[in-house]
Amino acid sequence: MSDRSSERAEGMIDEVKGHAKSAWGEMTGDERTRAEGEIDKAKGKIKQGMADAKDRVEDAARDLTDR
Repeated sequence: MSDRSSERAEGMIDEVKGHAKSAWGEMTGDERTRAEGEIDKAKGKIKQGMADAKDRVEDAARDLTDR
């Protein structure tokens, strides 16, 4: 698995974990757990976004050098 694929997978795991944690916190009235879930979701989205950005930069660099 490439580094970016691994980053995307970690991001997806964080996001799913965050959804579950946030839902659990919501159901139990535990605001701290709900907030931690929201943070996990955000971290997951950021990891996936970083992997996408790295891909775009690499593609742009490849386009420039192929000319």
